[in-house]
Amino acid sequence: MPPSVVLPSTLLLTLLLSTGLVFFLRASSKDRTTAMVISSYRPSLPLLRDLDNWLAKRGWQVVRTRPEQRHLVYEGHVAASVPLAVLLAVLGCCGGLALGLVIGQVLPGSHPWPLGLGLVGLPAAPVYLHRAQRQEQLEIRLLTPDQVVPSRLVMRVHRDELLAVEAALGKTLQLQFTPCTTGLSLE
Repeated sequence: MPPSVVLPSTLLLTLLLSTGLVFFLRASSKDRTTAMVISSYRPSLPLLRDLDNWLAKRGWQVVRTRPEQRHLVYEGHVAASVPLAVLLAVLGCCGGLALGLVIGQVLPGSHPWPLGLGLVGLPAAPVYLHRAQRQEQLEIRLLTPDQVVPSRLVMRVHRDELLAVEAALGKTLQLQFTPCTTGLSLE
Protein backbone atom coordinates (compact mmCIF):
# COMPACT_ATOMS: atom_id res chain seq x y z
CA MET A 1 0.00 0.00 0.00
CA PRO A 2 1.45 3.41 -0.90
CA PRO A 3 2.45 5.59 2.05
CA SER A 4 0.11 8.34 0.86
CA VAL A 5 -2.88 6.09 1.66
CA VAL A 6 -1.72 4.71 5.02
CA LEU A 7 -1.99 7.85 7.13
CA PRO A 8 -5.42 9.01 5.89
CA SER A 9 -6.85 5.50 6.30
CA THR A 10 -5.36 5.24 9.81
CA LEU A 11 -6.83 8.66 10.64
CA LEU A 12 -10.23 7.54 9.35
CA LEU A 13 -10.13 4.33 11.42
CA THR A 14 -9.08 6.26 14.52
CA LEU A 15 -11.96 8.71 14.06
CA LEU A 16 -14.37 5.79 13.65
CA LEU A 17 -13.06 4.22 16.86
CA SER A 18 -13.52 7.55 18.66
CA THR A 19 -17.09 7.73 17.40
CA GLY A 20 -17.69 4.19 18.66
CA LEU A 21 -16.37 5.18 22.09
CA VAL A 22 -18.78 8.12 22.25
CA PHE A 23 -21.72 5.85 21.40
CA PHE A 24 -20.52 3.26 23.93
CA LEU A 25 -20.47 5.97 26.59
CA ARG A 26 -24.01 7.04 25.68
CA ALA A 27 -25.29 3.46 25.66
CA SER A 28 -23.72 2.62 29.03
CA SER A 29 -26.10 5.01 30.80
CA LYS A 30 -29.16 4.47 28.61
CA ASP A 31 -32.53 3.68 30.20
CA ARG A 32 -33.25 -0.04 29.78
CA THR A 33 -36.63 -0.27 31.47
CA THR A 34 -38.74 -3.22 30.39
CA ALA A 35 -41.95 -4.92 31.47
CA MET A 36 -42.48 -8.63 32.12
CA VAL A 37 -45.49 -10.70 33.04
CA ILE A 38 -44.55 -12.89 36.00
CA SER A 39 -46.58 -16.00 36.80
CA SER A 40 -46.36 -18.20 39.88
CA TYR A 41 -48.26 -21.15 41.30
CA ARG A 42 -48.36 -19.38 44.63
CA PRO A 43 -51.23 -17.14 45.76
CA SER A 44 -50.66 -13.48 44.93
CA LEU A 45 -50.56 -12.04 48.48
CA PRO A 46 -47.77 -14.35 49.77
CA LEU A 47 -45.98 -13.83 46.45
CA LEU A 48 -46.18 -10.04 46.83
CA ARG A 49 -45.03 -10.27 50.46
CA ASP A 50 -41.95 -12.29 49.47
CA LEU A 51 -41.18 -9.95 46.57
CA ASP A 52 -41.59 -6.93 48.86
CA ASN A 53 -39.21 -8.40 51.47
CA TRP A 54 -36.60 -9.18 48.82
CA LEU A 55 -36.91 -5.73 47.25
CA ALA A 56 -36.59 -4.04 50.67
CA LYS A 57 -33.34 -5.96 51.29
CA ARG A 58 -32.02 -4.59 47.98
CA GLY A 59 -32.85 -1.01 48.97
CA TRP A 60 -36.16 -0.50 47.14
CA GLN A 61 -38.77 1.50 49.06
CA VAL A 62 -42.50 1.72 48.41
CA VAL A 63 -43.30 5.29 47.37
CA ARG A 64 -46.86 4.89 46.10
CA THR A 65 -49.64 2.33 46.43
CA ARG A 66 -52.96 2.18 44.64
CA PRO A 67 -54.86 -0.70 46.25
CA GLU A 68 -57.94 -0.19 44.08
CA GLN A 69 -55.78 -0.70 40.97
CA ARG A 70 -53.60 -3.35 42.65
CA HIS A 71 -50.53 -1.25 41.79
CA LEU A 72 -47.30 -0.68 43.76
CA VAL A 73 -44.48 1.72 42.90
CA TYR A 74 -41.03 1.34 44.42
CA GLU A 75 -38.06 3.65 44.15
CA GLY A 76 -34.39 2.89 44.56
CA HIS A 77 -30.99 4.42 43.90
CA VAL A 78 -28.96 2.83 41.14
CA ALA A 79 -25.22 3.15 41.61
CA ALA A 80 -22.78 3.49 38.75
CA SER A 81 -20.07 0.92 38.15
CA VAL A 82 -16.68 2.32 39.16
CA PRO A 83 -14.74 -0.33 37.18
CA LEU A 84 -16.73 0.60 34.06
CA ALA A 85 -15.97 4.30 34.66
CA VAL A 86 -12.24 3.50 34.88
CA LEU A 87 -12.46 1.37 31.73
CA LEU A 88 -14.20 4.18 29.83
CA ALA A 89 -11.56 6.69 30.93
CA VAL A 90 -8.71 4.36 29.92
CA LEU A 91 -10.32 3.64 26.54
CA GLY A 92 -10.93 7.37 26.00
CA CYS A 93 -7.32 8.21 26.84
CA CYS A 94 -5.99 5.46 24.56
CA GLY A 95 -8.27 6.62 21.74
CA GLY A 96 -7.22 10.25 22.21
CA LEU A 97 -3.56 9.29 22.30
CA ALA A 98 -3.96 7.21 19.13
CA LEU A 99 -5.66 10.15 17.43
CA GLY A 100 -2.85 12.41 18.61
CA LEU A 101 -0.20 10.07 17.21
CA VAL A 102 -1.96 9.92 13.84
CA ILE A 103 -2.33 13.71 13.71
CA GLY A 104 1.36 14.01 14.65
CA GLN A 105 2.22 11.85 11.64
CA VAL A 106 -0.14 13.65 9.25
CA LEU A 107 1.07 17.09 10.38
CA PRO A 108 4.78 16.54 11.16
CA GLY A 109 5.53 20.12 12.21
CA SER A 110 2.69 20.37 14.72
CA HIS A 111 4.84 20.07 17.86
CA PRO A 112 3.78 17.72 20.67
CA TRP A 113 0.28 19.19 21.18
CA PRO A 114 -1.51 16.27 19.45
CA LEU A 115 -0.31 13.95 22.22
CA GLY A 116 -2.36 16.08 24.60
CA LEU A 117 -5.42 14.56 23.00
CA GLY A 118 -4.72 11.56 25.24
CA LEU A 119 -6.22 13.62 28.08
CA VAL A 120 -9.51 13.93 26.20
CA GLY A 121 -10.65 10.57 27.58
CA LEU A 122 -10.41 11.59 31.24
CA PRO A 123 -13.85 13.27 31.34
CA ALA A 124 -15.47 9.99 30.24
CA ALA A 125 -15.40 8.66 33.82
CA PRO A 126 -17.18 11.58 35.52
CA VAL A 127 -19.67 11.86 32.64
CA TYR A 128 -20.55 8.18 32.97
CA LEU A 129 -20.71 8.34 36.78
CA HIS A 130 -23.02 11.35 36.65
CA ARG A 131 -25.35 9.88 34.04
CA ALA A 132 -25.50 6.33 35.40
CA GLN A 133 -26.31 7.21 39.03
CA ARG A 134 -30.02 7.88 39.27
CA GLN A 135 -33.24 7.13 41.04
CA GLU A 136 -35.18 4.38 39.31
CA GLN A 137 -38.70 3.15 39.71
CA LEU A 138 -40.01 -0.39 39.89
CA GLU A 139 -43.72 -0.91 39.28
CA ILE A 140 -45.81 -3.97 40.07
CA ARG A 141 -49.43 -4.51 39.11
CA LEU A 142 -51.38 -7.61 40.05
CA LEU A 143 -53.37 -9.07 37.17
CA THR A 144 -55.20 -11.85 39.04
CA PRO A 145 -57.53 -11.79 42.07
CA ASP A 146 -56.06 -12.66 45.46
CA GLN A 147 -56.92 -16.37 45.69
CA VAL A 148 -56.56 -17.30 42.01
CA VAL A 149 -53.69 -19.64 41.19
CA PRO A 150 -51.57 -19.24 39.14
CA SER A 151 -51.11 -15.65 40.13
CA ARG A 152 -49.93 -13.18 37.51
CA LEU A 153 -48.40 -9.74 37.81
CA VAL A 154 -46.66 -7.22 35.58
CA MET A 155 -43.32 -5.81 36.72
CA ARG A 156 -41.71 -2.86 34.97
CA VAL A 157 -38.13 -2.08 35.93
CA HIS A 158 -34.60 -1.98 34.56
CA ARG A 159 -33.85 -5.27 32.81
CA ASP A 160 -30.86 -6.00 35.09
CA GLU A 161 -33.20 -5.92 38.09
CA LEU A 162 -35.57 -8.33 36.34
CA LEU A 163 -32.64 -10.67 35.80
CA ALA A 164 -31.75 -10.37 39.49
CA VAL A 165 -35.34 -11.21 40.50
CA GLU A 166 -35.29 -14.23 38.21
CA ALA A 167 -31.91 -15.44 39.49
CA ALA A 168 -32.67 -14.94 43.19
CA LEU A 169 -36.35 -15.84 43.41
CA GLY A 170 -37.20 -17.71 40.22
CA LYS A 171 -36.92 -21.21 41.64
CA THR A 172 -37.98 -20.58 45.24
CA LEU A 173 -41.14 -18.66 44.26
CA GLN A 174 -41.74 -20.77 41.13
CA LEU A 175 -41.68 -17.70 38.87
CA GLN A 176 -42.16 -17.83 35.12
CA PHE A 177 -41.23 -14.75 33.10
CA THR A 178 -42.94 -13.76 29.86
CA PRO A 179 -42.21 -10.57 27.90
CA CYS A 180 -45.08 -8.10 28.15
CA THR A 181 -46.10 -7.59 24.53
CA THR A 182 -49.79 -6.80 24.89
CA GLY A 183 -49.33 -3.22 26.06
CA LEU A 184 -50.75 -3.89 29.54
CA SER A 185 -51.03 -0.61 31.38
CA LEU A 186 -49.52 -0.26 34.80
CA GLU A 187 -51.62 2.80 35.52
